[in-house]
Amino acid sequence: MKKALLIMIAALSMNVALAQKSIETVEIKTSSVCDMCKETIEKQLAFTKGVTAAQLNVKTGIATVSYKTNRTTIEDIRTAINEVGYDADDSPATKEAYDNLHGCCKKDSH
Repeated sequence: MKKALLIMIAALSMNVALAQKSIETVEIKTSSVCDMCKETIEKQLAFTKGVTAAQLNVKTGIATVSYKTNRTTIEDIRTAINEVGYDADDSPATKEAYDNLHGCCKKDSH
């Protein structure tokens, strides 16, 4: 009985250790231009499955995103950014979402 309990505890410990190692951080270049962009992108990423943290630097346009690799991919994160109207690295924003952006958030208005 003790042996089975020790084996179970060891297995659970390994699962926890593996789960902790599955968080990665990536930097994604966006087409953001203002604080409103920052708010929109960060809010979208907060509700994106697997994302644990996101912060956008308005000056550089770079979003630093931490995510669980077993829950999402970098491509899914880029798509989430595209769906609110912004380019993400080489992945362009969807036309409809870009057209719905506030005027100050459009990259060709600056």
